[in-house]
Amino acid sequence: MRPVPLGRTLRLGVCVTAVAGLLTVGLAAPSFADEPEYDSLWIAAPYEQTLPLGTDGGTPQSRSVDVGITHSNDYYTVTDGQVTVDISGLAGVAEVTWPANCVPSGTTAVCAVPEVPVSGGTEQIHLTVRAADGAAAGAQGTITYEATATGGPDGTLTAYPEETTLTVVSGPDLVLDAVPWRTEGAPGDRVAFPVRLTNNGNESAHGITVKLLASYGLTELTQYDACTYTSSPGGQYAPSTRATCSFDQVLAPGDSFELPAPLGVTLAQHALNERLDITVEPGDGAADLVSRDNFAAAQIGADNTADFSVIGDEVSGAAGQTVTARLTFKNNGPAWFGNLGSGAPAAYVRLIVPSGTTVTAAPTECRPRTLSGGYYPQRTGAPRYDCALPYWVLEDAERSFDLSLRIDTATPGTTGAVSVNSEYDEFPFDFDPDFTNNTAELTVN
Repeated sequence: MRPVPLGRTLRLGVCVTAVAGLLTVGLAAPSFADEPEYDSLWIAAPYEQTLPLGTDGGTPQSRSVDVGITHSNDYYTVTDGQVTVDISGLAGVAEVTWPANCVPSGTTAVCAVPEVPVSGGTEQIHLTVRAADGAAAGAQGTITYEATATGGPDGTLTAYPEETTLTVVSGPDLVLDAVPWRTEGAPGDRVAFPVRLTNNGNESAHGITVKLLASYGLTELTQYDACTYTSSPGGQYAPSTRATCSFDQVLAPGDSFELPAPLGVTLAQHALNERLDITVEPGDGAADLVSRDNFAAAQIGADNTADFSVIGDEVSGAAGQTVTARLTFKNNGPAWFGNLGSGAPAAYVRLIVPSGTTVTAAPTECRPRTLSGGYYPQRTGAPRYDCALPYWVLEDAERSFDLSLRIDTATPGTTGAVSVNSEYDEFPFDFDPDFTNNTAELTVN
């Protein structure tokens, strides 16, 4: 098991320590000369990579293996990174061409990274690899990496070693062209995406399968003769339209294919944050050599609103009596909403429990919390409950949560706050035109 990066945790730990110090010494000023105790160096490298053989016995295709290093704590500046790359495990399997920032010596090379960034996403070392002459499909080898850099609390950082497994393969490799990541429109607009793919493998694809998934706010998906269409009404998963398209075309290595017409969708009147997924696969049961480039997800935003609201309750009873308090979420539209990427709840209905009362039972969707939102160990008796909605709500959705509330002290007019929130922010819904109905009260008489 690889260790978990500690940067964020450690920075939080520093803040906690500083606060504890303030509490200890009263009004004494914190010492900003104190340095964080830890920093870590990390290697980013692919776990695996495929190396296609040549077409019709020709020269094998080259692929890039991109490697980078980062460190965890932005308090420090880290420089003079050195990554030692060992390719001795590739004998008879693959050949490597070194980039300009690597100095090879035998089967190893030391690659220079003068400035080591805190965050990832930028690989600094680009190895060019291809299957060795005479290597057969199925042959495997490994590249290993070690790294050091100057910086951190001790002056030197050493990374946990990593490795990449290379496998010689033969077959089709369909690569889907990029589609616009984000497109904007208004309800009623028609949006189109050209869909084009290329076979970068060393064997022909005997047939092509294209799968489409359009979210609930996308309608009138382009109809192709080669496709079958189904609609899901919703349930565990958000409602959507699916299409599976089978094309008989043989796609030789290097050839490209496009859908007969651009893929179009219309933004419905209830559209908001929509998503169109496109997946391509070789036909005839063949496995694609590199599946990670067979998929695209286009985000389509509609200029629309969804008015979230919450309704509290008014209950009454004598001391010692248990009553039912109902909290109700409503989406007043006109748009639906779904967290189609993260799958996080669309919203939470929050109750701050009225003083003098105790929650004795709550739905499983309602998480007990401390007043500030921290962990609370029991299901009952918490001062706050956050009730999760599904990850999607329709434009006319209404959902109620019934909690059992024991009246411990009969005090007329006692109230608890009810609100609709995201998991972390009070009113984060930028699509909500009216925040005045995002709060209500639970009144106990």
